[in-house]
Amino acid sequence: MLHYKTYELDDPDASWVVFVHGAGGSSSIWFLQIKEFIRYFNVLLVDLRGHGRSKGMLPHKEERHYDFEDITRDIIEVLDSLNIRKAHFIGISLGTILIRNLSEIAPERVTSMVLGGAILRLNIRARVLVALGNMFKRVVPYMWLYRFFAWIIMPSPRHKKSRLLFVNEAKKVAQKEFMRWFRLTNEITPLLKYFEEKDTGIPTLYLMGDEDHMFLPAVRYIITRHTNSWLEVIGNSGHVCNVDQPAEFNSRAILFLKKISSGILPQPAVLQCASS
Repeated sequence: MLHYKTYELDDPDASWVVFVHGAGGSSSIWFLQIKEFIRYFNVLLVDLRGHGRSKGMLPHKEERHYDFEDITRDIIEVLDSLNIRKAHFIGISLGTILIRNLSEIAPERVTSMVLGGAILRLNIRARVLVALGNMFKRVVPYMWLYRFFAWIIMPSPRHKKSRLLFVNEAKKVAQKEFMRWFRLTNEITPLLKYFEEKDTGIPTLYLMGDEDHMFLPAVRYIITRHTNSWLEVIGNSGHVCNVDQPAEFNSRAILFLKKISSGILPQPAVLQCASS
């Protein structure tokens, strides 16, 4: 089973919030969120297979090619072990795809979703990056690829902290594991197309940096097609908005979860969050 960590309030009615990191990261990328969220919610942090402290924790029969469903069911297994029947889910980058997939596999487990740096569609630049990665992944050191991708996705000097955080976390992922995760790129396009066509109706807040030029346009489009979906754009922030502007990310996400827990749906709007 995956490595996980929990923080529980002394309140039997407290809701659970499950944090899901992206590829190459670990649960440590949420260090700027934990202090604020544990004031109001029970919190579950997971390290996805091959990442963080989940390296080497799966049986040998699982040491093979796997898909998004396998990785998603890893998370459900942790929920079952803790008897968490339903929770709010917060994800960043590729973690948003896993949460969205979980909402298809087990919608009854998802109260709401907060999707930061959400990946809803691969634009031409993203598809070219994936194609180049597949072309050179066996001849170029994987960390070169990861640094290159990080720079393309987070190019601004103000994104440096996010780039360094993810690159340093990626160094902890074995090359064989990186290759397994990279194979998942072959499944992304049809999966995202299905997600675009299927509206779950589950309350979903998209938190996107205003400088996340690769993925923000698709989110602006999707909220016009899906019910119970809201977008808040965080100023002076890139793809990893929970690191670039943690105070904005935390306040917006917590307010949303509180409203959902109280049975209040936010007013439909696209909000621009100013940040200094």
